[in-house]
Amino acid sequence: MKKDTHEFIQTYTGLGAFGMGRDTDEETIMFYLQKFSEDSFLKTLLPRLSDGELEEIYSFVHRFLKNHLSEDEYHAVFLKDR
Repeated sequence: MKKDTHEFIQTYTGLGAFGMGRDTDEETIMFYLQKFSEDSFLKTLLPRLSDGELEEIYSFVHRFLKNHLSEDEYHAVFLKDR
């Protein structure tokens, strides 16, 4: 059974715009992040990034995970290893 899902992107019909309200902003971020994390896109993008850019992305994501998830949430919701 697959642990990871990108179901939102399959049915999203929203504006895909930022700055029009909290709900639309959250939907837009979810849309962008799901598109960003597609294997085919990342296989194209990642080789083009510098070492510094790779570190910047890692640090950005890691910082948000540490700041907004408990240790249990990190494992249960993000890693899905519990």
